[in-house]
Amino acid sequence: MVRIEGGLFHMGSDRHYPEEAPRHPVRVDGFSIDRTLVTNRQFAAFVEATGHVTTAEIAPAAEDYPGALPEMLKPGSLLFVPTEFPVDTTDWSQWWTFCFGADWRHPLGPDSGIADLMDHPVVHVTHGDADAYAKWIGKSLPTEAQWEYAAWAGMDDHEFAWGDELEPKGRQMANVWQGEFPWQNLLTDGYERTSPVGNYPANAFGLFDMIGNVWEWTDDWFRARHPAAKDKPCCIPINPRGGPRSDSHDRCDAIAIPRKTLKGGSHLCAPSYCRRYRPAARHPQPIDSSASHIGFRCVRND
Repeated sequence: MVRIEGGLFHMGSDRHYPEEAPRHPVRVDGFSIDRTLVTNRQFAAFVEATGHVTTAEIAPAAEDYPGALPEMLKPGSLLFVPTEFPVDTTDWSQWWTFCFGADWRHPLGPDSGIADLMDHPVVHVTHGDADAYAKWIGKSLPTEAQWEYAAWAGMDDHEFAWGDELEPKGRQMANVWQGEFPWQNLLTDGYERTSPVGNYPANAFGLFDMIGNVWEWTDDWFRARHPAAKDKPCCIPINPRGGPRSDSHDRCDAIAIPRKTLKGGSHLCAPSYCRRYRPAARHPQPIDSSASHIGFRCVRND
């Protein structure tokens, strides 16, 4: 882990997606954070020690999903499948599929494995799976403010975690998508999906993969926007948390499933589609859902 001294920073952004606004000052106390994402090797040790069964390995209960088709109530997880040609990028169902048999041991479906991916981040884990691991190892999941403070590493006046250019002098700084999403992956960085942890430059705090590779769970309930900015020193939030659980679900969904906040973007973020490879970026994720591009790291509050 890396010890992060507390401090003041500006959280959020007024220049990108609406859920990132408003940019506002926040203060956090000191904490320690994992240097890398939790890997398949580490998660395998947890499962061996505890017998934990992930959500993706359990068939959904019909009573929890009224109206669901019976044939869909099988163990599985969301899997990214690239399209063969350009498509309407407003319809995410064209590249996401619920794959029966996809889980952390089988990241690309039942016929895949992780023998060659032990140092890659674990994926297909829900918030509950990540939280169980964190508690087992004596840690917790980071708050959104902790995660963003750690990702910025003192550079919150820039566009990216490393400066103002996505690829300074042509250097790949994170595992993100090159080419036209979701059909053309140029593989400039050499990786079609996840990459080994620590493969890209660390930020100024010595943390790896805070941007790209996989999205990271935080422990905050999602809210559509940040609270209004408070510039007076007496009113700057200290160790803020997300909104209430009751307000976190998608109002358009028939079933009110609470959502937590994801941070960091993933290998699927692209200049042509999802520009969420920035510390200020955030995304809601239902707590019962896992996917092939979501992982986590832990913190310890000293």
